[in-house]
Amino acid sequence: MVNSQSTSIAAAKVDEKRLTDLFLELAKINGPSTKEQLVADYLIKALPELGFTLEFDDAHKNFDGEVGNLIAWREGTDSSIPPLFFSTHMDTVLPTEGLKPVIKDGVIHSDGTTILGADDRAALASYLEAVRAVIESGVPHGPIEFVLTVNEQPGLVGARYMDYTKVKSEAGYIFDSSGDVGQIILKGPYSSRIWMEVEGNAAHIALNAEEGNSAFLIAAKGLLNMNLGEIDEETLANIGILKGGELTSIIPGSVTVAGEVRSFSKEKLDKQLKQMEEAMQEAASASGGKVNVKIEKKYSGFDIPTDHVLTTTVKAASHNIDVKPYTTETLGGADTNVLNENGLTCITLGNGFQNIHSFRECISVDNLVNTGRLTAGLIEQWYEAHKQAK
Repeated sequence: MVNSQSTSIAAAKVDEKRLTDLFLELAKINGPSTKEQLVADYLIKALPELGFTLEFDDAHKNFDGEVGNLIAWREGTDSSIPPLFFSTHMDTVLPTEGLKPVIKDGVIHSDGTTILGADDRAALASYLEAVRAVIESGVPHGPIEFVLTVNEQPGLVGARYMDYTKVKSEAGYIFDSSGDVGQIILKGPYSSRIWMEVEGNAAHIALNAEEGNSAFLIAAKGLLNMNLGEIDEETLANIGILKGGELTSIIPGSVTVAGEVRSFSKEKLDKQLKQMEEAMQEAASASGGKVNVKIEKKYSGFDIPTDHVLTTTVKAASHNIDVKPYTTETLGGADTNVLNENGLTCITLGNGFQNIHSFRECISVDNLVNTGRLTAGLIEQWYEAHKQAK
């Protein structure tokens, strides 16, 4: 068992002004999903200055992106320590071109005409500053790896297509949650989409209405018998797409109905998807129509034990920087889901951005700086924990 307690106090000192300036610099680099080349160009220059070697995979070729995922490696002062990775995504949900940041009462905003891009340039800036602080402090540490994905915002796409043979680490952290620094997300959901193509029979309302069979009405009957919303404390279901019809004078012959289910339980996920499919199938059968159903897996869930070395390390590191840690779970998805599914054990940590995906997005300077401090603290505590375990 690795001893999670350390008597050492974090020696690496994160520079608040340097980190804030770096975050603002990175936030201004335009890099919406699939268009991350400018961010990659910045990192190609910045990472070698911090002692990293780097390579890109070809994930972007699967979705017509500009550049692939970036995996960067830095040797530690002690190669006997297992490597530790930090991951985040390089893309933002919307462009940040023309970003004009405003700092008011200790909180960083945009001027309201663009998003801020704190999701997740805050993590990226914090990782870079933390490594710089560790180097400057001279504290011993193991190897450090960055796993930086592209095209995360539309649905963790870059992580799904990552070349995992390029990653050397087996364990790490992803700062990518709205919780304040100290939040430790140990449990994430399974998620799948359900696509239902409902078919009736198209006809003109005035010329041959008797031949019509409205796919809309069939779908409506199916939806009325479908369990949606909060199914139980572990499961959510939603219908988010209704698409069909040609003209107001045409009885619609087809409609696409699509939704999503998330659950901490794979069995409950499958049960809910089956209920939704059966509700629509029964409505179609009763109304003389038919429905074709396709289930699309989004990602798998994860559940990291409270006594796992990742958990005990982040708790100890949080205490070392005077941040109160707390564990929780979320039905939200992150690259954490996909990385765990592919053998990279990791947990999501809070870095405190708020109102993401909107022009009201913001992050407090305290959360930004604490993300950097905790990153540096994790590097140090990881070393101490494994050194004591030897």
